[in-house]
Amino acid sequence: MEFGRIIISETAADSENPQDVVNSNISVINLMREEKIDDDLIHEDALMSYYLDYYTSKYTEGNFARFVYDSGWNKELNELVEEALALIGAEKHLALFQEQSRKLRLQSTIKLGKFLKGKFEGPNPFRDLLNNDLFYELDENLAELNAAFLKSHPDTEVLSVDDMFAALEEFVGHEIKRA
Repeated sequence: MEFGRIIISETAADSENPQDVVNSNISVINLMREEKIDDDLIHEDALMSYYLDYYTSKYTEGNFARFVYDSGWNKELNELVEEALALIGAEKHLALFQEQSRKLRLQSTIKLGKFLKGKFEGPNPFRDLLNNDLFYELDENLAELNAAFLKSHPDTEVLSVDDMFAALEEFVGHEIKRA
């Protein structure tokens, strides 16, 4: 049975920083995974938000090439990111992601394979080819859009930390050790 809720903490929901809302969702998913809950049982939109943040943080950290390199250019992940960008209304970021994906599809799989197996740092023409600084100039804030999506989602529940643990413990059927 799927956990049909997206849970964020009251603290995160009240925060001025939209990343706090996104991070709260990430913490819940990480806890569910620690409890060996299969991704198929985690709310699909909560996972999309999670992977969208992964994409955003990798791109912010080291441009599009960093995302490609660290993710291994995973087809399922790419579909989730594309779907998430569309879902939150990030049209400019979606267009950029699609353009970057097309650019990568035009490259040989051999070049991509060498890139993924090689070193990321140092002189790397393939890495440099993948990068696109337009990401940093788009006037769409992915953290704000992601947080707004989570907060307005019909399945989202804003709970105290104790109630968050209670909901998850009820789902897994045992007490969860708190860090």
